[in-house]
Amino acid sequence: MAKKKASTKKPAAAVTAEQTKPAPAVKKEEPAAKKAEPAVKKEEPVAKKAEPAAKKEEPAAKKAEPAVKKEAPTAKAAEPAVKKEAPAAKAAEPAVKKEEPAAKKAKPAAKPAAKKPAAKKPAAKKAAPKAEKTVAEQPAPQVEEPKTEQPVQPVESAPAQPVYTSPRRSVAFIGSECHPFVKTGGLGDVMYALPRVLAQQNCDVRVILPRYACIPQKYQDKMVYRGEFYMDLGQTGRSYYVGIMEYVWDGVVYDFIDNQEFFSAGNPYIGLVDDIPKYCYFSKAALAALNYMNWIPDIVHCHDWQAALVPVYLRTLFKDSPVGRAKSVLTIHNLRFQGIYNIPTIRYWTGLPDEVFEMGALKQDYVNANMLKGGLAYADRITTVSNTYAWEIQTAEYGEKLQDHLRYHSYKLRGIVNGIDYGMWNPATDPSLAVNYDITNVLQHKPENKRALQQELGLVQDEGKFVIGLISRLTDQKGLDLVSAVIPQVMDGNTQVVVLGTGDKEYEDTFRYYENACKGMFSACIQYDEARAHRIYAGADALLVPSRFEPCGLTQLNAMHYGTLPIVRETGGLKDTVEPYNVFNGAGNGFTFDRYDAGLLLDAINRAKTEYFTSRYHWDEVVQRDMAKDVSWENSARQYKDLYLELTPW
Repeated sequence: MAKKKASTKKPAAAVTAEQTKPAPAVKKEEPAAKKAEPAVKKEEPVAKKAEPAAKKEEPAAKKAEPAVKKEAPTAKAAEPAVKKEAPAAKAAEPAVKKEEPAAKKAKPAAKPAAKKPAAKKPAAKKAAPKAEKTVAEQPAPQVEEPKTEQPVQPVESAPAQPVYTSPRRSVAFIGSECHPFVKTGGLGDVMYALPRVLAQQNCDVRVILPRYACIPQKYQDKMVYRGEFYMDLGQTGRSYYVGIMEYVWDGVVYDFIDNQEFFSAGNPYIGLVDDIPKYCYFSKAALAALNYMNWIPDIVHCHDWQAALVPVYLRTLFKDSPVGRAKSVLTIHNLRFQGIYNIPTIRYWTGLPDEVFEMGALKQDYVNANMLKGGLAYADRITTVSNTYAWEIQTAEYGEKLQDHLRYHSYKLRGIVNGIDYGMWNPATDPSLAVNYDITNVLQHKPENKRALQQELGLVQDEGKFVIGLISRLTDQKGLDLVSAVIPQVMDGNTQVVVLGTGDKEYEDTFRYYENACKGMFSACIQYDEARAHRIYAGADALLVPSRFEPCGLTQLNAMHYGTLPIVRETGGLKDTVEPYNVFNGAGNGFTFDRYDAGLLLDAINRAKTEYFTSRYHWDEVVQRDMAKDVSWENSARQYKDLYLELTPW
């Protein structure tokens, strides 16, 4: 463990140093590489002139080889100048400047190499006649001129570097869950993927999480002890232990707040009676830990109600501490969950001043305190996970009693659609699939994944069936009452339905009933199985997401990336990411319906089936269009980075 401590402390600094300095070093090294390269490039005509002869008569080619091999030393002579520069690039900029003369010395070595091919031409011509003179002579005029422009290729070795040229910012992510440590929903995916992409876009990122007992032991074993301190909490009259355990992975530092009194339960969320004290403690401990580690971020980015007290603490109890200079961003992933409890209890656990318990901040309904509402009032910026949802939550239908409060703070509210992590969700490399595929061969290999899925779930194995997938928490929010109402009409003998998820017993029992009633055509997997979810995305033809409301939604993005067309209701992120298919001009990337109505859902399913069975060419076009669509985190992370720069213009 002692070794781990030492190695882990340094990587945090090493990560930031490597992200900022290597770029210039490589750029300065390029001229040397480019000067040395023509020596190799201009040798190619000699080898290529001998090749036609090799195709028709191998012995002749073997005699021609020495002519090429004599050239090789010239190229290798130029190479050492380049190889010696590589360590200099890793060391520091001054070292590169000193190496530049070495690169210049390599230039004369390159020039003779360019002249020698001309001198050696007779050797190639002598070898070629043994097979056929005309064959050897024809390539000469064709190969020489185009190959002189080949030196342009080295530019490809530094792709997409301009993306990282924006000013560097440090960001502390504070939230209650993060894949792969602990995940119950989309928040875990966002806390995992967004910091990693921001780290690639010149941000110094640190993620702060509770150290739950349910975190897998393989991650617990790799955590390194960073320190501990004691912190007072609210009006409890006692001090609480705060331990800091660190885990560094893929350019991101994860700091876990350790306290067995609060985080020893088997699940992250138990009930408000336990969760309110737990997240009051966590929000304060996260800021105290930043001060303790002397790592003061430019931005504190907190997520959902569990971390909503962070902006409140930041502007009150921590305003005169080092971390008090940070700006705060609060992201709403689902407005339905707000952390509401009676005022005396939250006052007891937080110790916040009286002014924060007014109607403009935490106070709600005169007797309750709303942790999310307080965070919205004190945060410098509010984001939510789609543009449409940012508008919807300001209405009575979707506002969850906070619509007036959100309209008041609308000047700092904006929507940024989530993305998906291409490392986790990529049909070309996904180990869970029966057959991997990409946009170039999806039409050939997707049917194979369909057959494999049908076999796995005990369905009738027939590529001609239209397979609809449903991967969801089984709750009212997901529109499952609409699904239950239309299943009898959907099951027409040509359609198969696959359900994966857990939730309300009512829906679990309903789907089990249909599995028994429609054997071989309906599958109800009442469980959470990540690998099976991947196989459903790959094997289904369409994915159903008829949500009552959906802040962003990730399942439709996963489906599109796997070539499975989404059938969705036009709400929240579903509306922002799925454009309805137009039968007249072929535009669009899915099938949609607007009002929350079972008949409209059935109509959308039937439109999809009609297109699949009667116009397969157009269906396949949309499949490929969806796979080509960029639904990665790159664009979303860039918008968050712009937001951070807007808040910190220094």
